Amino acid sequence: MNSVILIGRLTRDPELRFTSAGRAVTTFSIAVDRPFIGKDGQKQTDFFNIVVWGKSAENCANYLVKGRLTAIKGSIQNRSYETQEGQKRYITEIVADSVQFLEWGDKSERSAQGNKSYQGQSSNNNVFEPEGLDSDGFRALDDDDVPF
Repeated sequence: MNSVILIGRLTRDPELRFTSAGRAVTTFSIAVDRPFIGKDGQKQTDFFNIVVWGKSAENCANYLVKGRLTAIKGSIQNRSYETQEGQKRYITEIVADSVQFLEWGDKSERSAQGNKSYQGQSSNNNVFEPEGLDSDGFRALDDDDVPF
């Protein structure tokens, strides 16, 4: 069984590309805090590279920005490639089956307006339909609030 669920904050803005066949793919990374404090008294954080395909990829590129909280459900994938210099590189990524936006807003507005989500298989073309605003809301985030 290969299944992973992560909740974390984006460490960089998503990058949208299209394959030669025209399929959308978005990549970004998230920081996930560990549930314990290290020996140095600091919070421990892991960083994961995320890959999203199809309509989900386009939605992530349009609505996620650095610092936003998101939940990812998917699987771990290892792959390798060769650099132009002939060196072999190995990459471990999380291929997202679904992405939930835990903080919401347009890319132009850095504040979170509530909890809307998109969940869909990355291999299909589900239409994006927000579920409505959360009455609790979230604290606005500036680049200074994000520790990376």
